[in-house]
Amino acid sequence: MSFIVAIDGPAGSGKGTITKLVGKKLNLINIDTGAMYRCASLYMIRNNIKLDELDKISEMLKNIKIEQANINDVDKFYLNSEDVSDMIREKEVNEIVSQVSHIPIVRERMVELQREMGKNDNIIMEGRDIGTNVFPNADVKIYLDASAEERANRRLKQNDQKGIEMSYEEILENIKFRDNNDKTSPVAPLKQAEDAIYLDTTHMVIEKVVEEIVKIVNEKRK
Repeated sequence: MSFIVAIDGPAGSGKGTITKLVGKKLNLINIDTGAMYRCASLYMIRNNIKLDELDKISEMLKNIKIEQANINDVDKFYLNSEDVSDMIREKEVNEIVSQVSHIPIVRERMVELQREMGKNDNIIMEGRDIGTNVFPNADVKIYLDASAEERANRRLKQNDQKGIEMSYEEILENIKFRDNNDKTSPVAPLKQAEDAIYLDTTHMVIEKVVEEIVKIVNEKRK
């Protein structure tokens, strides 16, 4: 029987980094659900599919193939067999990914894929509705949070490392927009599951957050 750790929280709260590190320490398969929506967003941009063109989006979901692999300790993401790991983090994708993730047929298909991934393996999965919708019976649920300003600072540093040019003001505006979109969405809105453990990481270093979550998971496994 699989063991599932669900990590939820707003954009930039450290979910991706933390999930990867905890997964490595506890030998759990790390699944980045945000990257899946980014792949769908990139496909739509490339094929000039608008957010309201549901027939085209439905056709896309029949043909799209999204894969994740860990190569030399680096997570790689493939869209129809093409490595798009860097492209899905670019500004154009950032600007529409939140809206794409709110399209019901996109959400339904991605959730199907995510549940399939969690059937037989011990996994750690992050997103906005993992503990509330994708895996409501997850063994461990964590809700990571941080102030919008701190999350913007973190994203700015990540972008600088990847050579992505966006100002702090642009990033902060984008994060606040995504927060509002995610929390008010009629489809699987961002919220803390009733049985999730809340962690405010605003003033916590990564190592401390990882340590806390590893401790929580190990206690549950006992």
